[in-house]
Amino acid sequence: MQRRTEEDAENRKPRHTLNVETQVITYVFLALFLALVAYFIYFMAFKSEDFINNPANPRVKGFEKLVVRGEIKASDGTVLAKTVTSNGEEVREYPKGREYAHVVGYNSNGMSGIEADNSFYMLRSHAFIVNRIVNDLKNEKNPGDNVVTTLDTSLQDVAYNGMGYYQGAVVAIDCNTGGILAMVSKPDFDPNTVTTNWKSLSSDENSALLNRATQGLYPPGSTFKVITALSYLKNGGKLTDTFDCKGSYTEDGYTIHCYGGEVHGEQTFKQAFGNSCNVAFSKVGLSLPKGALKSTAQEFMFNKSIRSEISNIKKSQFTLKSSDSKALVMQTSIGQGNTLVTPLQMALISEAVANNGIVRDPFVVDHIENNEGRLVRSHTDRSQRICTSDEASTLQELMRYVVTNGTGRVVNSSSYEAYGKTGTAEFSSNKNEAHSWFIGFAKKGKKKIAVAVIMEKGGAGSSHAAPLAKQLFDTYLG
Repeated sequence: MQRRTEEDAENRKPRHTLNVETQVITYVFLALFLALVAYFIYFMAFKSEDFINNPANPRVKGFEKLVVRGEIKASDGTVLAKTVTSNGEEVREYPKGREYAHVVGYNSNGMSGIEADNSFYMLRSHAFIVNRIVNDLKNEKNPGDNVVTTLDTSLQDVAYNGMGYYQGAVVAIDCNTGGILAMVSKPDFDPNTVTTNWKSLSSDENSALLNRATQGLYPPGSTFKVITALSYLKNGGKLTDTFDCKGSYTEDGYTIHCYGGEVHGEQTFKQAFGNSCNVAFSKVGLSLPKGALKSTAQEFMFNKSIRSEISNIKKSQFTLKSSDSKALVMQTSIGQGNTLVTPLQMALISEAVANNGIVRDPFVVDHIENNEGRLVRSHTDRSQRICTSDEASTLQELMRYVVTNGTGRVVNSSSYEAYGKTGTAEFSSNKNEAHSWFIGFAKKGKKKIAVAVIMEKGGAGSSHAAPLAKQLFDTYLG
């Protein structure tokens, strides 16, 4: 009887109460469902690319079971990487081998370069839908999309061959777009034999796998005088200011020498820049307000991440503090001390000067296309201003003088206008060893190209790096 009473009471429970409980449960599950959908959309839009492109992701091989990894091409269509079948297995082949090793990368024992940064696109297929359906029915893989780069094969040839046996790097950029025209790093390796030679490559004391163009950190030497010069001019200095160079300068017991012990005599600031006078620039550094040089350096992206679709770009380093000694101030002002730069950043500094203060985000992939050449995705340009047009104009005047009257005369040409700064960077206690630097740009009509060249232990920038820059300018503008 009691049980009957309880059942009756339950049956008499208000219907609206049951409806409220049902609605609450429904709303909870609906909210969870919507949250799941939202996360899925977020993942596909923002995280899936990183997930697939991650070299440590073991699921990449799973994607490769469904799609034949697409090709990587130069701007003229030259195939730089493709998938071929060998002994019944798909393997990655690199027709240009060592020349494009670092920029294109590899797809074994992990991934690097374009191979790593663009796995997401090469493992997707936008083949004609009918063909995809047929392949699915036949249980065959679909062709992946192809990556078309900004790389210029003629410039890449010149950069690679011009480096010879020197270790170092070359970067060439189209100033009008920010596209990488050439990127070379030495020592190099054969991407076709990475698996076979992995043990020796991964233990190589010369770090052959390291892309020195984007990850190599070097003392900039006198190429840093572009930054020192601008800081001086921003703080009241003039091109007509005069300096007396006796070949060396001593402050607080520390002596700075001009390269090779050269005595420049009395000269204007403009001439001191053209002659790359260490004495004058040591005095300039000491004359600057505390923190001024650091401020200018950071405006030019020192200690900052470079915005780019290219991954693993090292930050250039500027560490001078207001409390540091006069000796370190003098060293830093001429590009020595603790300052370290990547060749890519030095090319971007040249590009900014060429573009009246505007630097474009560097990129190496122009577009993605399907296996039949239909456009799938295009690069989106981004840029930022890092100095005023007037400041850039003054730097143009200085860098032009280097080429017409200074240490970079080997770069001068009657076919185009060239601008630049040589550098000779000491990196050890052995004063007879130095890295050879050249940074600069050249223009002809609407075409503009910015370059950075460093040859490790190459000596004077005017003797080795500058002539290679001239070859690049001649090839692109000649």
